[in-house]
Amino acid sequence: MAEQQFKAEVRKVLRILTNSLYTNREIFLRELISNASDALDKLRFRTSRGETPREPELPLEIRIALDETARTLTITDSGLGMSAEELAENLGTIAKSGSEAFLAELDAQAGESNPADAASIIGRFGVGFYSVFMVADKVEVTSLPAFGGDGQAHVWVSDGLGTFEVSACEAGELKRGTRIVVHLKEDAKEFAEKFRVESVIRKHSAFVPFPIFVGEDKINTQPALWREPKSSVTREQYDAFYKHLTYDGKAPLDVLHIAVDAPVQFNALLYLPDAAQDIFGMDRDYWGLDLYSRRVLIQHRNKELLPEYLAFLKGVVDTEDLPLNISRETLQENVVLRKIHQTIVKQLLGHLEKMAANDAETYARFWKLHGRVFKLGYQDFPNRERVAALLRFNTSFHEDAEGLSSLDDYMARAPEGQKTIWYVTAPNREAARLSPHLERFRKKGIETLYLYEPVDEFLMDGLHAYKEWAFQSVENAADDALDAFADKADADKPVTAPLSEDDNAAFDRLLARIREILGERVKDVRVSHRLAESAAVLVSPDGGMTSSMEKFLRVMQKDDSLPVKVLEVNRDHPLLRSLLRMFKADAADRTLTDMVECLFDACLLQDGYLKDPQALAARSNALLSQAAAWYGEVKHLG
Repeated sequence: MAEQQFKAEVRKVLRILTNSLYTNREIFLRELISNASDALDKLRFRTSRGETPREPELPLEIRIALDETARTLTITDSGLGMSAEELAENLGTIAKSGSEAFLAELDAQAGESNPADAASIIGRFGVGFYSVFMVADKVEVTSLPAFGGDGQAHVWVSDGLGTFEVSACEAGELKRGTRIVVHLKEDAKEFAEKFRVESVIRKHSAFVPFPIFVGEDKINTQPALWREPKSSVTREQYDAFYKHLTYDGKAPLDVLHIAVDAPVQFNALLYLPDAAQDIFGMDRDYWGLDLYSRRVLIQHRNKELLPEYLAFLKGVVDTEDLPLNISRETLQENVVLRKIHQTIVKQLLGHLEKMAANDAETYARFWKLHGRVFKLGYQDFPNRERVAALLRFNTSFHEDAEGLSSLDDYMARAPEGQKTIWYVTAPNREAARLSPHLERFRKKGIETLYLYEPVDEFLMDGLHAYKEWAFQSVENAADDALDAFADKADADKPVTAPLSEDDNAAFDRLLARIREILGERVKDVRVSHRLAESAAVLVSPDGGMTSSMEKFLRVMQKDDSLPVKVLEVNRDHPLLRSLLRMFKADAADRTLTDMVECLFDACLLQDGYLKDPQALAARSNALLSQAAAWYGEVKHLG
């Protein structure tokens, strides 16, 4: 057959591929292997319908031979094969006007700072085969059809510069299928090296359903477990695949094997790692699932398949409903991926619900490892109620920081009439337990959630309510919020005598004096209805944001000024009674001023706002010295 010209648009594509598009050139091998796999798949399908191919006993396989001296890579499949006409048609044109879209994509990327990425655009426009010319200065495609014909092989030859030739040839060792000889350019000779070729196969084509041999070595030894029936896969196989996928030496905590036919067809293997990942820090970008199309890797760590609150998941998703090499931009807009995303979320939440109900110990392990990330699920509005039911909290009910309760557990323990889920934020359990805001809750026997992480405040605000129970911080509890609940019996606690009418009036004047001493550092000074054991506490005016949220926002805004809050004092505390006696004796007493300053500093310290510890230490030392001197004098007189 005479030499033939490529169509004009094909020549332009080839010119770009040959001279310009060098990013990620290794994908040419993925494209050739995918084409070989398709040819084998089509042969298997026709055979299953009762047709008999040439050399029916020939195994379905892909073989790659390398010659570093000659700089050639040869890939052979025992698949469907092509006639002379099919060689000219399939390798001389680009299907469905793909060239126009391909060139438009290149034009669009030409204006960007980064060069065009071959892996992101080749293939979806029907130009996958032509990617071979990124590395080849000559390509020979010899093919022998598996069905029909007279047993004559034909060879397609081109240098990718504008022409190709198809002619009859001797089949040689080719008994059926297609053999492609790639004559590599000088700067692409690495693809004649066994190690380089094997690494490309393991990266892109490790799960192709037909054996791939490089020389005598089979490369794709790991089966695509997600395509296997669940009943035929052992836990040991699941664990081995996880280690192969993640390079994690530790077996996963759990595995979820999904096979879905509607609303979109896909298979997936999802793993819960038995180790936490720093999604909020160093591992911020290292999450997502590996996306495959017909066992060929499309994208590593695809983030469109998962919401961020499931970023701890590892695994693979394989769908037949995506073309090879769909671009990143199209991936983000693809309705198939959105449907897969929704199905994965639904399946995973269902899996966690079963685990929480049937294996509380494993679920507690999951929560301690991944709960910090899972809490971001408050942003998933359609699944918010399910996410909330799976949350776990340490609370005032537990003996130590290891205890965990669900919101349903909390509600079941609540006294009759309670319709609010109360919480307190603190850096640790001891700080939460000692919070002055909790004192009247302990007095009433009302359980409180202990929140230790910054995300918890956003979680409470985002959820707002659970099963019509509102979330509320103990810091913002109204004065009468707990009036409907009786006090717990506390026979050991001494009862403080109420103030007389004169002392009440004097106490009001003491509050005014404290306001005078503290000046603009406080919004107001008032008697507290929340304190039972502590002397004083700082509270946000008019039920504003909690102290932990305020600190978080101040850090974000780089604001290190002290907040102006309301100082609430416990009129029944011995310290306040002592201050009252000192005030009545001498309202201008310097010791009274120092004690008020120390009391205010202690409140700032408790809230994490103290900026001048030296002044606090100096005042404390001075007061201790006065107390020691007074004690010595009294002892001497005694």
